[in-house]
Amino acid sequence: MLDIQDYILFVFLIIAFITDVKYHKIPNWLSAGGALVGVLYHLIMGGVDGLIFSFLGLLVAGGIFMVLYIFKAIGAGDVKLFAAIGAIVGIQVVLYLMMYSVIVAGLIAIIILLFTNTFLKQITSAIFHLIETITSKDMSWLDDFKTTKSTRFPFMYAVIPATAITYYYLYFV
Repeated sequence: MLDIQDYILFVFLIIAFITDVKYHKIPNWLSAGGALVGVLYHLIMGGVDGLIFSFLGLLVAGGIFMVLYIFKAIGAGDVKLFAAIGAIVGIQVVLYLMMYSVIVAGLIAIIILLFTNTFLKQITSAIFHLIETITSKDMSWLDDFKTTKSTRFPFMYAVIPATAITYYYLYFV
């Protein structure tokens, strides 16, 4: 059975999806607002236990995605987005969302690579950039590849299907 927090999450994700696709950015007011709504909701509904539930979700999601941000796998907006999601739904649901989001993003990336004519060139270029980065111990080669040659897409393209998968498995199976 879905709770109010689930509906808050759905509205939050729809707004985040629209802004990410349209502007390629998730605004800070949205992430901060989502986190604040999540914390306040759980504080009001569960008292101190709800506050702890919300803060743990925020810290775990933000911390894990911060590691991905440090390795430049995702943007800072995605870190803040998932911290807010953690504040809204807690650790268990946000961990599933994170796992499915990364899997769906990988599948989307593979599909993009397979259906573009540059698949072999991209893979070859990526391997050479990775080898050059390892041998020279200079991250600028890899940074150059990510900014000029890699295929990027809004992470929200993966988050929305991941949310559907998560809720399907958590509540309907």
